[in-house]
This record gives sequence, C-alpha cells and structure tokens, in this order.
Amino acid sequence: MEIGVGYGLILVVLWTPPPWQRPLYLFTALVIAVIFGRSFDSAPSMGLRTGNLLRSLWVAGVAMALCAASVGLAIVFHTLHCPHRPVPFLKRYAGYALWSFVQQLLLQDFFLRRLRRLLPSTGLAALATATIFSFAHLPSPILMVITFTLGLASCLLFLKYRNLYPLAIGHAILGITLAITLPNAVIHNMRVGRGYFTYRAPHRADQRSHSDQVLSTSAWVNAEAPTLRSRRQARP
Repeated sequence: MEIGVGYGLILVVLWTPPPWQRPLYLFTALVIAVIFGRSFDSAPSMGLRTGNLLRSLWVAGVAMALCAASVGLAIVFHTLHCPHRPVPFLKRYAGYALWSFVQQLLLQDFFLRRLRRLLPSTGLAALATATIFSFAHLPSPILMVITFTLGLASCLLFLKYRNLYPLAIGHAILGITLAITLPNAVIHNMRVGRGYFTYRAPHRADQRSHSDQVLSTSAWVNAEAPTLRSRRQARP
C-alpha cells in the first residue's frame, strides 16, 4: 500500500497542471516523509554511512569518465550548452545535485527496500524498482531508457555496497551531463510528465537575451531554418 500511495502521488504531481501542481507536490512530500518516519530504522541502514564509502567511490569515478567523454563529443558536434563560469554553473545545477540525492533516497530506501519484501529475489526487486523509476520519466523515450539502465545499476550497486553517497554523486554527475550535452529540443530540457508536452524550445531572440538558457547547437538552428523561412513566407 505504501508503494502504491507513494508512486501514485508522484505520478499525479508529474501530470498535474499548475497551479495545482505545487500544493500536490508539498502534500506528496509530506506523505512520503511520514511513511519514511514510520519505517525509519537507522541512518546506516538507509545507506547514509561511511562504511564501504571508499570501496564504492569508483562509481563516481566512472560517472566522471562518462561525463568527460560526453562533453568531448558535445564539443565536436556543437551541442554543448552550459554556463562557462563556475558561479552561474553552480547556481543552475546545485539544486539538481540535491534532487539527485533525494531521488536516490526514494529509489533505494522507499521503493527497493519495500519491493525486496514483496518479491522472491533481490534481482527481481532491483528490476521492478528500475522499471517504475523509468515509467516515472514518461513520455521522454531517451530519459526512460537511461533511467531504467542507470536505475537498475544503482539498485544492484546499493545492494552490494549499502552506501547511498556514491550513487547520489554519480546520479548528479550523469544528470547534469545529459542536461548540458544533449540539445534541449531533443530532451525537452529534462522535463517529464505534462511538462514534456508543454516545453517549447527557446527562439533565437530569446537566446541572445538570456545567455544562461542558450541552446548552443548549430544543428538545432539549421533544423529550424526551413520552418522559420516557411513562417516568414506565410506572413501577409
């Protein structure tokens, strides 16, 4: 029942339009916090511990290597778009880093722990957790594939090392990497649920006036050029 209530409320929040989304978000956070409080054993049992931290830090190292490779490819294909100074970069993505930790907390300590009690093996529990994590990213096909793959990997790693910190760090690194290397027109600015359909790529005029929201890819501009020309020709 806790899995159904928690997951159902998360989906409702993702698909609810404003202005109702924010109060539903707060209500959902409160409900999940209450469930966490009722089932709380100890911080170490939730993976909030120093044990196995050094042994599992290679996870963050692999994430950094993937980040470096992705940024290199994005530079080659002119799809890299991010603030070039550290302060604006931190302002934009510090919140996402915190959200990555919250997602891992939900994934491992809310869903995986409960599914382990319901399913006959830890492997099935990890697979089921990754599946519901992926479906929470509907209707973005790219994010669904990525979150299923990384969600399954993170569940298996958590079952092995029982440490949440490297998983949260790796999640933050890879999530930010996706945000700055893939065109926003392709991933809809990492939006899911109703926001995926309501997202509109910024116009070139917006890009000049809002440099922190630049979609700096010539491929996107070239792809939009025929559409823009047809719109100008259709004007009276």
